[in-house]
Amino acid sequence: MKPVTGLIEGMKVEGLKSRTFCRAKAFIFKKNRNFDGKRNIMTTLSEFIHGLPKAELHLHIEGTLEPELLFQLAERNHIQLKYPSVEALKKAYKFSNLQEFLDLYYEGANVLIEEQDFYDLTWDYLEKCKEQNVVHTEIFFDPQTHTERGILFATVINGINRALQDGREKLGISSKLIMCFLRHLDEASAFQTLDEALDYKDLIVAVGLDSSEKGNPPGKFERVFAKAREEGFLTVAHAGEEGPASFVKDAVDLLKIIRIDHGIAAIQDEFLLAELAQKQIPLTVCPLSNLELRAVDQLENHPLKKLMDHGLLVTVNSDDPAYFGGYVNENYLASAEALGLSKADLCQLAKNSVIASLLSEPEKEHHINAIQQYCSENA
Repeated sequence: MKPVTGLIEGMKVEGLKSRTFCRAKAFIFKKNRNFDGKRNIMTTLSEFIHGLPKAELHLHIEGTLEPELLFQLAERNHIQLKYPSVEALKKAYKFSNLQEFLDLYYEGANVLIEEQDFYDLTWDYLEKCKEQNVVHTEIFFDPQTHTERGILFATVINGINRALQDGREKLGISSKLIMCFLRHLDEASAFQTLDEALDYKDLIVAVGLDSSEKGNPPGKFERVFAKAREEGFLTVAHAGEEGPASFVKDAVDLLKIIRIDHGIAAIQDEFLLAELAQKQIPLTVCPLSNLELRAVDQLENHPLKKLMDHGLLVTVNSDDPAYFGGYVNENYLASAEALGLSKADLCQLAKNSVIASLLSEPEKEHHINAIQQYCSENA
C-alpha cells in the first residue's frame, strides 16, 4: 500500500480526498510567508510534530483501509467492486453526515475475508505509526461488521493480533485492542459478540461502542456493558460526536466508561465540563473526522482548545484516516494552525495521549519522560 503522507508542502498526497486536502491546505498554508530565508513557521511546526512521540487512542482499524489496498484485496478475494478505479472510489469520499460515511465504510469492509486480509490491513497502519512516531496505539475493531456477513470472529482477531505482535517485535510499537459493539444493532447481537470475545480475554483489553448515535443512546447497552465489566473488560464509548451532551453524561453514568471517544458535544454543558475536568475522564478527539462529517463547520470553530482550557484531558486522534483526510500527524498539524496551538499545547496533547492510555504506570512514565525530553530539546 502506498503511504498517506502529510498535509505539508512538497508532499505527494495518496489516498486523501482532494476536497478535505484542499480545505486543510488552505489553513495550513495561510501563514506560509517568509522573506528572510528562514524556514517558515508551519514547516518548523510540521517537523516538530513529526518528531514528537505520541500515542493514538481513537483509531478504527477498518477505517485505515486505503483505496489502493481495498482494490488489492478485492482482486485477491475475487470481489467485484461497483467502483471502476481507485480514483472513482476516492471521489465517493464526500460525506454530509456520519451515516453516509458508515454506508461506505461497511461496504468497503466487504473485501476483508481471510485472516491475512486483516493482518495486511493492520500492518499497513502500523507502518504509518512508525512513520509518524506513534509509539503506542489502541485500536478499535468491529467484529459484528464481519460476523454479520459470515466471517468468523477468530479470523478477524487472529489476523489483527498477529500484526500487532509483529508491530511490537519489528517496529517497537506497543498496542492494545478494543472491541466495539455496533450501536445500530440490537442488544442481543452485542451480547452474542461479548460471548464470543470471552475466549480472547488475553487479547482484548476493553470494549467500546461505535456506529451511529442517532436513535441509539448509551442506555440501550447498559446491561451489555455491566456484563462486560463483570467479565473484567475496561469500558469506553463513542458519545457526543453527532449526539448531544446528554449522551456523554449517560456514557459516564450508565456505562461506567473510563474514557469518552469524541465527546466534543460536552462543550454545550458547563456542568458536564466541570465533571469531566474534575474526574479527568479523557476525551479522544478527532478533528479532521469532525470536520469531514460536519460536526464542526470549520476547524477554526473546533472546541478542542476550549476543552483544554477547561482543564479536560483531551487527546488528538485520526478516527478513520483513510476516509477523513489524514492520520494523527495531519490532525495535530491541522489543529495547530486552525486553533493557534503552541508547541507547549502540542506537547501537552502528546502527554495527554499517554496519560489517557491503558498502559501501565511504569510504561506511561517512560513515554512521558521521552516526550518531556523531546519538548525541552526542541522548544
